[in-house]
Amino acid sequence: MTKNKYTLIAEAVLPLVGGTDNLLEIASCMTRLRLNVKDKEKVNFDAIKKIDGVSGVVFTSGQAQLILGQGVAAKTEEVFRQISGFNNAAPLSGEDLKASIKKKNETPFKLLLKKVANIFIPLIPAFIGCGLILAVNNILNKYCPGWAATDYSALLGVFGGAITFGLNIFVGVNAAKEFGGAPMLGGVLAVILTNPALANIQLLGHNLVPARGGVIAVIMVVALAAWLERKIRSKMPDMLDLFLTPFLVVFITGFAAILVLQPFGGWIADMIVKGTNIAITKGGAFSGFLLACGFLPLVMTGLHQGLAPIHAQLIAEFGYTVLFPILSMAGAGQVGAALYVLLKTKNARLKKTTISALPVGILGVGEPLIFGVTLPLGKPFLAACIGGGFGGAVIAFYHVGAYVMGGISGLPLAPLTTNAWPYLAGILVSYVGGFIAAMIIGFEDIS
Repeated sequence: MTKNKYTLIAEAVLPLVGGTDNLLEIASCMTRLRLNVKDKEKVNFDAIKKIDGVSGVVFTSGQAQLILGQGVAAKTEEVFRQISGFNNAAPLSGEDLKASIKKKNETPFKLLLKKVANIFIPLIPAFIGCGLILAVNNILNKYCPGWAATDYSALLGVFGGAITFGLNIFVGVNAAKEFGGAPMLGGVLAVILTNPALANIQLLGHNLVPARGGVIAVIMVVALAAWLERKIRSKMPDMLDLFLTPFLVVFITGFAAILVLQPFGGWIADMIVKGTNIAITKGGAFSGFLLACGFLPLVMTGLHQGLAPIHAQLIAEFGYTVLFPILSMAGAGQVGAALYVLLKTKNARLKKTTISALPVGILGVGEPLIFGVTLPLGKPFLAACIGGGFGGAVIAFYHVGAYVMGGISGLPLAPLTTNAWPYLAGILVSYVGGFIAAMIIGFEDIS
């Protein structure tokens, strides 16, 4: 019986990651098979890269991430679980966890950014769903006379605006989970910060402002609440824990939020919004070029995870984020540079990898191109950054915004932008810019 490609990949990978005994966790995302391992030294990265079907492999946060492509990763994960016999539910000893964390060699700042990113990642499907509804409604409002005055248009507006309306609450619940607190207490504190009744209250000579600080303030408040909850619970007698712990958490954190953290979070949020507006409106195309050009190196360091609350804050403030479509041009630059590689390479394996990665790259999934083509070759990666920069300049010049903050980019993002035609023009410029930059810079072909 002929084995399918998922089985062949899984069987080849298992011994190269140190076998089942070296596994801590198995997971997958859109394009990657993610394997948390106990000992990085037991992972043969060079051999894994040579497996047919593996576009690349990176190690970050104690995790070997194999770039397999959209759809392939999830199916390979299922087979990998079967042949490894590994169960994620198996309890890990404290020493195993401690050793794993130590091997990650992560800075506290990167770990914090990862927590912040995890707060927003579950919200991406909601942003996409609501964003598509907004896009459809906007098209109907523009091209169908009288549609904007109908109740159906108003209803679609409610549907499309649901994620923005409830954003602070969703962030509060997810933040509590990430920081080790009770999710519903996080949600309650987010409601307190957002409640319209705050506008009728005056404290210390100042009127309170509902939702001031947006998601920035919510994250800060919930982080404090989770810490306080753990401290109180560790001292509270069991018979009083159910009653007194949540009371004290909400009471103490609520006042700290209203008097200190929300005003401070509001100041930070205002600086973010004003800074972004100044960068785009004053810097224009030049700012767009720099932002898009520098995004891929940011991804390589993991610092891009800190952008999620900025996107969310801009969406909450304006209904869209001007940053996301600019940064998405970096992926389009990858396509242009990879097209030049495909045209010039004489290496059969590189040609096959590029051909398989290009379609998903055009659809906005750039990891196979990054880790399988441009980054290993070096110079094409630089060319991709430059190409993306030119596309970002176009996007910034036309001030294109996006109703979403992740999960979708490339051509599929076009209907979710405030102006699809300039966005598509930016993609085309990135393709051409990446191709020409790669042609000028050149690359050393694999023998």
